[in-house]
Amino acid sequence: MQTPLPDYLANVIEACDIDNSGHLADYIPELANANPNRLALAMSTVDGEIYSVGDDDVEFTIQSISKPFVYAYVLQQLGIDAVLTKVGVEPSGEAFNEISLGKDGRPKNPMINSGAITVHSLIQVKHGLHSAEILRRFMSELAGRELSFDESVYDSEVKTAYRNLSIGYMLRTVGILETDPVDIVNGYIRQCAIMVTVKDLVRMGSVLANGGVDPRTGKRLLNRSVVRQVLSVMMSCGMYDAAGDWLSTVGIPAKSGVAGGILGVLPGQVSIAAFSPRLDEHGHSVRGIDILERLSRDMGLHLMEGTPSAQTIVQSHYRTGKDASLSVYVLRGVLKFTEAEMLLRILQDETTDQSTIVIDLTQISLIHDVGKRMFLEGVDRLIDDGHTLVLVDPEQRLDHARTGKDRELHVYHDFDDLLEKHDLPAKKKTYSDIAALLNC
Repeated sequence: MQTPLPDYLANVIEACDIDNSGHLADYIPELANANPNRLALAMSTVDGEIYSVGDDDVEFTIQSISKPFVYAYVLQQLGIDAVLTKVGVEPSGEAFNEISLGKDGRPKNPMINSGAITVHSLIQVKHGLHSAEILRRFMSELAGRELSFDESVYDSEVKTAYRNLSIGYMLRTVGILETDPVDIVNGYIRQCAIMVTVKDLVRMGSVLANGGVDPRTGKRLLNRSVVRQVLSVMMSCGMYDAAGDWLSTVGIPAKSGVAGGILGVLPGQVSIAAFSPRLDEHGHSVRGIDILERLSRDMGLHLMEGTPSAQTIVQSHYRTGKDASLSVYVLRGVLKFTEAEMLLRILQDETTDQSTIVIDLTQISLIHDVGKRMFLEGVDRLIDDGHTLVLVDPEQRLDHARTGKDRELHVYHDFDDLLEKHDLPAKKKTYSDIAALLNC
């Protein structure tokens, strides 16, 4: 059987292909020569599987979709507080290239040009590399392949960069930029000339969707706090003066570019990229917006719909052993705040005695930091009540809250590990079978 997802994506772009409204970004001569009929769509799951249809191998310049990734790079290098001294996070309600600043003298956010130029100025040049080359290497790592610059688009934009230069001089005048604005603006324009496909974009977006970890390699490329900051700003500011409409209709953190690309990232689920060069009055791809609206509606991807927590974290609970002194909890699902609170509420019904409690996390797929802290606090309190705790944690995701000779906490990878450490017969494969051998 083949998954029906590629067929569904093909149907989506076929339905959107009939819309010929919009116009090319003709204020950039090279982009005015783009093929207006190009259309592509790609999606990456949180585990790195990529589906793509249409003109998915056609390269185009990343343009303003580079902004969240450059913001992430600078946040990773300098820290959030340092970057906030230079650029804010408030929606501007203005066009992307508006020549304006916030009341405090900073650019209002890093998604508009004034903020993006400021963020570019914060790149710390290393080993004699130009700032744009540093960014090309960073984005290549995110994309999983070597990206390159479109020199013709870069030359075309540099020759017509009067508005961005005006923004640069304004930023230099008020002290936001500390060096030559011409060099910074040229570096920013070169950053926008990096070439990508929709498959590159969703691979890059999957790192954000996966909390900063490349799902293909397992390598952490960005801190989780950086990803949260970037996605928050994308949600509120990424679609410029259409951000409110985008939030209400699509509800996915997103960023567009005037070459016709749009990238959407839904944390913990998917990244989506569409490409079609015709733009609306806000500078967003007309067909791209239509595509993401359809996907959000059809697949229930709107962020405000949310994912309800499981009604229970405990798959099964039973007592076994002599005098039913072994209490076994088999957990299933994810362990976040809501589930941890539910579990602790269940565990508080354990009587204060000398019994052994087994908690099996074999079927727990994700443990969030707050879920982990709450769970370990509950473990400590059960031990304080006199219980012996046995945790079965195959991935060893739980470190121990505290230890000591009065602490009765035992952690095992799985059944075989438990049996081996207690020198128990291998044929004993259930908690009921091993209760007696554990003196329960």
